[in-house]
Amino acid sequence: MNINVPDYAQKALDLLHAAGFEAYVVGGCVRDSLLDKTPNDWDITTNALPDDTKKVFSDFKVIETGIKHGTVTVIIDYNVIEITTYRVDGEYRDNRHPEKVTFTRNLKEDLARRDFTINALAFSGDGELVDEFSGVTDLEGKCIRCVGEPDERFNEDALRIMRALRFSSTLNFDIDEKTSLGIHKNKELLKNIAAERKTEELLKLLCGYGPRVTKILIEYRDVFAILIPEIKPCFDFDQKNCHHIYDVYEHIAYSVGAADPLPDVRLALLLHDIGKPQVFKVDFDGVGHTYNHADVSFELSKSILSRFRLPTDFVETVLTLVRFHDYPVTPEKKIVRRRLSKFGPELLKKLMLVKIGDNAAHNLQTGDYYPEIIEVLDMIESIAEEGNAGDNCFSLKGLDIKGDDIVKLGYRGPKVGKILDKLLLEVIEENLENEHTKLIERAKEIGTGKA
Repeated sequence: MNINVPDYAQKALDLLHAAGFEAYVVGGCVRDSLLDKTPNDWDITTNALPDDTKKVFSDFKVIETGIKHGTVTVIIDYNVIEITTYRVDGEYRDNRHPEKVTFTRNLKEDLARRDFTINALAFSGDGELVDEFSGVTDLEGKCIRCVGEPDERFNEDALRIMRALRFSSTLNFDIDEKTSLGIHKNKELLKNIAAERKTEELLKLLCGYGPRVTKILIEYRDVFAILIPEIKPCFDFDQKNCHHIYDVYEHIAYSVGAADPLPDVRLALLLHDIGKPQVFKVDFDGVGHTYNHADVSFELSKSILSRFRLPTDFVETVLTLVRFHDYPVTPEKKIVRRRLSKFGPELLKKLMLVKIGDNAAHNLQTGDYYPEIIEVLDMIESIAEEGNAGDNCFSLKGLDIKGDDIVKLGYRGPKVGKILDKLLLEVIEENLENEHTKLIERAKEIGTGKA
């Protein structure tokens, strides 16, 4: 059996076994091991009560992280491992946390409270795999299935709805029919879950296997309308334009799945066209147009992201990608350098990745801009390798003249910045050589009004 328990986790199992207790690594670490993936962490379940566990590990640092729910954290060889007593959960009044837990001596009862069959697997460390709910069969069949009744599992913890979609996305598994029906039926329960928890699952989901992400976004659009009500007008919205083969929401879904799995890029694509229904117009020929939709999408995205509890810099990146996703960038060195001046290399690369996703979800028979976008990406890399200096300069930092040089010419305050900006623009446009003496002479001309 291909489960290689790391030494520190095996030591924990051995100590519990030696003290006369049952103990198993459980959940995600077993699932990932059976899928030949490297687990992020290792958790242990045991029939030892929390006080018993503390005694077994009296020679180690023990932290009472969740003692009320039977969990203690043990530090072994600088590694963190959570050890939890077998338990049965009480009533879930908030659709997230049990009001109380009852400890049990029965492993099956503990496994029965878990979310999905593939996460209800336990391994003893000495060859015994406990699989009470056909988790291995579901792993082999690539299926996400609730343990027991989906309605019960989702009412206990509504975040499991997002987890089901996330596991389907990241593992590229199907969701079984009964579990799927439970997701649709109980989606409103997500309103009771903290925003940051839903956002965490959403970002992981979006960064899964591309075609599966698209499939999930389309099949479970009612769930995403709970998370982002502003996206609902995009459903079934006919774009009436030969450049589009999908309605607005389908275009969004396909663009997300077609992009590189970076959280800011894919989230930006999820939001990039949500403003289209608000600005949609049909001309005299019956052709649909959505002028200025990026600006409306940007404003809607600001409101949406304010609810998501994300880091400020991440939000700013996503908003910039949404706002400028239609910004023209052609594979001409002057234009690319101009865009580098505006966005910087890393953000401009991400903008190109957004454009790749957006382009892939259009009618490619009426225009495929992928080769041009790749050419721009290559030019960004080439310019970055050459360095921000000389005639390759694209920002003030690369100019062969500094603010102090302008001050020495007798200028002060905002005038200094305006002169530098003008010099940079002329260098980017290849109308001025990035050489100190020539920049000084030109700065004098600009300063005296000789534009």
